[in-house]
Amino acid sequence: MNDLGKYLLYFLLGGSIVSFSTYLGSQGKSFLAAMASTFPAITGVTFILLYANGGGATTVDYAKSLLWFVPPWTIYVVAMILAIPRLGFWPAMAGSLVLYLGCVGLVRLVIQ
Repeated sequence: MNDLGKYLLYFLLGGSIVSFSTYLGSQGKSFLAAMASTFPAITGVTFILLYANGGGATTVDYAKSLLWFVPPWTIYVVAMILAIPRLGFWPAMAGSLVLYLGCVGLVRLVIQ
């Protein structure tokens, strides 16, 4: 695959994630939208699109829900840092994602 093909794939992948997050947020599912767009680059674009499509209140609701994902994301990143040297990349990635999703489940229980 050439560079143009790679950038097109990245654009489509990133655009799909942003579109999905925007759709969820505009449907009042700010918790799911925040989970889908925890990555900062995608989050910034999502802020712009939510504001353009849903206004300031929708954007603020999304931003508030996004803050709930900071602790699970931090645990995910720390787990990756600690696990990659010990387990290798793919086992660390799988374990860290399972840990992240478990933490998101706990957060969901706390805020209900």
